[in-house]
Amino acid sequence: MEFSVASYFEHLSRVMGALDRPSVEAGISLILDAWSAGRKILACGNGGSALTASHFINDWNKSTYLATGKPFRGHCLADNVGLLTAYANDISYDDVYSEQLKNLMDPGDLVVALSGSGNSENVVRAVQYANDHGGVTLAICGYDGGKVKKLARHSVWVPCFDMQICEDLHFVFGHMVMKALCGAPIRP
Repeated sequence: MEFSVASYFEHLSRVMGALDRPSVEAGISLILDAWSAGRKILACGNGGSALTASHFINDWNKSTYLATGKPFRGHCLADNVGLLTAYANDISYDDVYSEQLKNLMDPGDLVVALSGSGNSENVVRAVQYANDHGGVTLAICGYDGGKVKKLARHSVWVPCFDMQICEDLHFVFGHMVMKALCGAPIRP
């Protein structure tokens, strides 16, 4: 199919309408609950999903504190390039996130795992590690959900095999979380 702005908007709107709203609301509540309890929120992903994870943590840390005065203890596991490449070189790229969780995650902390396909091995291993060590896991995924949707205790799933549409809606989720954290009313 040839690209057009109208068809892209139509596709995006159709997929947005197909999202399971209770799971979106539950995902937002998980993040609000972790923040309210003073837990850490640890996000990870690959490629565009790594940047989305970084964007989430950037927005949530800064905006939440400025709006409420209550610290948000968010960390993106993809942000420290030196640490990421050290683990990749010395252990394995598949373990770059699970190894960081060994040092950073406490029982009850929330691990937010982003993956368009749901099959990024380092994200899958992070979810498995968190599950095995008392973490709470939330997958933000697309396609058929892949391994990460099956492993995570909770998920927000974009049922679409178009990576850009999945990534668009992952960003929408992150922005909804920010609005909820800041207590901002949603304006038309």
